[in-house]
Amino acid sequence: MEAALWYVLTGTRGGANRVRLLRALDQRPRNANQLAEGLDLDYKTVRHHLDVLMENGVVESSGDDYGAVYLPTPRARQHWETIETIMEQTDDT
Repeated sequence: MEAALWYVLTGTRGGANRVRLLRALDQRPRNANQLAEGLDLDYKTVRHHLDVLMENGVVESSGDDYGAVYLPTPRARQHWETIETIMEQTDDT
């Protein structure tokens, strides 16, 4: 999981936006529209990054497709210290 987190959050172009999404979801679960508005990102961009995070087991959704609420997975929570380390490093760049 740690290798996947480093890759998804720092090893690709969209890593910075995925870090922003995770920060927002750490505060409280939200749907894609709420994330797009709150982070001033395009809805399709948010959906793309959520899909990447879901494919890698970092976030999960509950509810129907449009109104689905996203939150970190229990597995991501087990590795939250690594996520925080990554977030700190991305703040420094």
